[in-house]
Formats: sequence, structure tokens, C-alpha cells
Amino acid sequence: MPTLQFKGKSVIETYHHTVAHHRLEFDAKLSCLPRGEKPSLEGNLIIEGDNLLALKALLPTHAGRVKCIYIDPPYNTGNEGWIYNDNLTAPQFKEWIGQTVGKEGEDATRHDKWCCMMYPRLQLLWELLADDGVIMVSIDDNEMHHLRAIMDNVFGNGSPGDAESNFVGAIAWRTRNTDNRVKTNLSVDHEYALVYRKTTHGAWNGRVIDRSDFQNPDDDSRGPYVTDPLTGKATAAQRPNLHFVIVNPRTRDRYEPDPSRGWITDKAGIDELIADNRIWWPPDPNTGKPRKKRFLSETDERMPESSFWADIRGQSGADEVDQILGKRVFEFPKLTEFVARLLDVASPRDALILDCTAGSGTTGHAVLKLNDRDGGNRKFVLVQQRHDNKRHEADGLNICEKVTAERVRKVIAGYSYTKPKRGGGTERTKVDPLGGSFTYARVGEPLFTEYKNFGENLPDWDTLARYIFYTETSRDIDMKKMKPESGLIGRTEAAGGTAYYLLYTPNKTEDRPLGLDELKAILTKEKGKARALVIYCEKIWMHPDERQRLEEEHGVRVRPMLVPFNLR
Repeated sequence: MPTLQFKGKSVIETYHHTVAHHRLEFDAKLSCLPRGEKPSLEGNLIIEGDNLLALKALLPTHAGRVKCIYIDPPYNTGNEGWIYNDNLTAPQFKEWIGQTVGKEGEDATRHDKWCCMMYPRLQLLWELLADDGVIMVSIDDNEMHHLRAIMDNVFGNGSPGDAESNFVGAIAWRTRNTDNRVKTNLSVDHEYALVYRKTTHGAWNGRVIDRSDFQNPDDDSRGPYVTDPLTGKATAAQRPNLHFVIVNPRTRDRYEPDPSRGWITDKAGIDELIADNRIWWPPDPNTGKPRKKRFLSETDERMPESSFWADIRGQSGADEVDQILGKRVFEFPKLTEFVARLLDVASPRDALILDCTAGSGTTGHAVLKLNDRDGGNRKFVLVQQRHDNKRHEADGLNICEKVTAERVRKVIAGYSYTKPKRGGGTERTKVDPLGGSFTYARVGEPLFTEYKNFGENLPDWDTLARYIFYTETSRDIDMKKMKPESGLIGRTEAAGGTAYYLLYTPNKTEDRPLGLDELKAILTKEKGKARALVIYCEKIWMHPDERQRLEEEHGVRVRPMLVPFNLR
């Protein structure tokens, strides 16, 4: 498989492992919860802070649980003014930290910075995604080729076969109704939503059928139907048995296929369709050809989704946000209906949905709208940093608090806005509440600093084990059940029984890795006791394919995790 090279790749490929775990601190005043309900990580969640730190903070509680991810990262057009803030200490990054990423002429490394920004975030998103989960990323031609290469590596586990099977496709959607050929003679009127699944088990629902398309003009006893073409693509030279005359048995009208497009089946197949009254005949033989009936009663609730969406302009949500917030904050937010359509075709009705580039909160709005529409129980996790760019920072505009959370709060409770009336004047329009709730949290202080700041006082095994068990289960551990020598922290009965292990030695000379031998030993010990294992360790010495083979062999799901601070 071809590999993508960019400045800083050698460092950034493992950077997500070294990002410190941070606390998530609740803000009850900014949360929107029913009376008496306390903030928690279990329901809808809006997190203020750097999304790299927030994603790492979510791992203990959300890893492997997210069914659908949608992100709308900077397209890196050169005009967005996004800031590279990842605090890497390697020499090649020092000149980048805190710098606005500008136009190509001003910044010859903006594509390298974009790749370095995306790579660790996509790796953490992979860990958060469920095995049957799907991720969708909005992008345009500026970084489409780089994004494909990175996602092939991350979601293909470095294997060409996996990359090919886990790539679902690219949805192209229309961005404008009028030509824009100012810069070139080609008007670029589309953008993409790049779709990958974590494994071949990834869900992809397809679109809900439009029942209004089904009619019953001839009162067929089987009920409403639509018609599909009865012609195929085979020429007379290729498939002569598909080129013959069809006769309407009632009117005796004769129909012959075009030489380049034969019927979809041979004469015996057509005769069977006629006998079963499954052919629709045109009223005038000169204005059409017969078609095949497809009945609503025989049609799945969902049909395959098209990869080209010409009927919706996704980048047209500015007026919608203006109406909700009463002011213009973003120029090109995604339309709620566009994001709702993406989420609907990519996730079940009870899905946990994550957007770590939340912006104006369109994904949260779309989740609530879908739940209101179909009675679903989807939940969202939105992550948005305080300032998207230096202009917002200078203005003191906290995007997460004043835009993301405020928008979601208003659509939960309902809102109204003023719009012009025909003939002059204005009128007030009321929008009904969608209902729902959310907890507001912030990325807080790191749980542990780097090992060099501990001196010789690394946290002991018991301290780290208690922290891990609490963040994983929200429960305190029974100290009597912990077994440091084997690494066992404790068990829960959730999900049929989960055992938690910590392979860690509090010194700077010995690493306790999780390799094939260590995993086999734990699986043997846990035989018949646990259906899932969560194993924290200092290093991971196995390929995901090897782990998956052992999981299938023992019938136990394994989630390996690195200890939540830099030991080495």
C-alpha cells in the first residue's frame, strides 16, 4: 500500500499514546438537565476544550462504545485561519505551536500541519469507535487525497486488504446552485463526506424509502408499488437471448428493446412476470416501455444510499444558526438536515454519536431532531474548543459556551425568530421544542504529569488501579479483590462480566507489556469467568489481527489500553 509522507510523521504516528489523561470537570450551571438530575458522562455531553485532550479523556469511559462519528475538520483552504496548538516538544514542531495556518504562499507547510493535526485525532477516534461503528469526515479537494491516505492507514490497520474493505465510499454532495468560475474555468460545486467503518461488521443503514412514491393505479390486489426498468445493458451481440419482442396480452401491443439494451431476463423469465401480473404496461406504446412492479409489501424499509446527493446543499446552515442565536457567528455551518441524513444512514436509533469538531452544534441539533422524528434514543458527545481562531480569542468569544451549548439549549426548549412578511413588515415564527438534555464539561487538569516530574515517586500500583477502576466503572474498588501480582484489579457483571487488569510496575527500569504470551495467560485464567477484558499496560506488543484471532478463539472481547500517563 502506498504510504503518505509529511513533515513530522515519524513523531506524530505514536503521539496519541503520549498525550496525558485529563480530568473532565462538570459545570452544573451550564448543563441543561431535568430538575434533580446530576451531571454525568452517561447522557448527552458537551465538552469544552482541545479535542485531542478531550478524546483521550473519554477513553476510559467511552472506548469501543461510539457507534457513529461525524467530524467537519478545517478544510485547510488557506483562508480559515485555524491554529496549530498541539504541544509537541520535538524540534520540527516548535516553530508551529500557536501559529495560525495561512495561505500556501505564506505557509509552505500548511498541508504537513494539517496531516499532523488529523493523525492522532483519527487514531483516538478509532479507539473510541465500536467494532460495528462508522466514521464520516467532511472534506473538499484541498485535503481529500491526504485524508484518504491517513484513514487507509488508521482504519485499515496498515493492511491494504483492511483498508479496502473498511472504506465504505465517498458521498459527494452539492454545495451551490450557481457557477463560481472566478479562479478557474471549472466551477467546483461539490464536497465530500468520506465514510469508513472500523471493521467489516460496520453498520450502514441506507436511506429510508419514500412511501409516497408507491402508488396503485391499476388496483393491484398486492397493494401499492413502484416500477423499475425492465431493460438491462446487454447488447444484442452480447446476449441475443435477451433481445426479443414482448407482447401485452390484453392490448396485443408489441415492445422491442433497443439494440444496445436488452431485457433484464430471458423469454421464460418475462413470461413468468406476465403470468404473475408483475409488469406495468404504458398507456401508449409509443411513449414508453413496460416496467417491472416492485410492491411496498415486498420492499425493505431502507434502500441503498446514493453516493451523490444533488438534492441537498449541506453547506447552507448559516441562516438556520442565525435564527436560533439571533446573530451571524459562522459563515458556512452545515445544514441540520444534511447532518441528520448522514447520521440516519450510518447509525441505529440507539447510537452514541460523537463529533469532536462541534462548531455551532449542528450534530447535537441533528441528533435531537432525528429522535423527535422517529422516537429514537440516540445520544451525542460534542467537543468544541474555546476559540476556533485568534479573532474569536481576541473577541473573548467562547464558542463552546456561547454558540455550541447555547444552540443545543435553545432547540431543546424551543425558540422563536423574526422573519420578513410578504408585502412588507415582519412576523414572529415559533419553533417547537425538541426536548432532551446535556451535561456541560470542561477538559481540566492532567491526572498525572510526565514521569520526569514525579522524580522517583511514580504512583503505586494500588493508586493507579483505583483510578482506572473508577474511571471505567464509576465505582470504588474493593481493595481485597485486587491482585497486583497477576494484574487483576476487579470485575463487574456489566456486559456479561468484565475483568479489569493493570500490568504496571512503578519504576523506571521495568516495563510490563501486553504481548501474545501475557494475553494468552490472562485468557486462560479468565476462561468461563469474563466475556470481556480491559487490560491496561505500559506497552502493547501485538498486532490487532493477532488480538482478534485470540478473541475469536476464546470468545472474549479484549480492549488493550496504555497506562494514563507517560512512564517512559
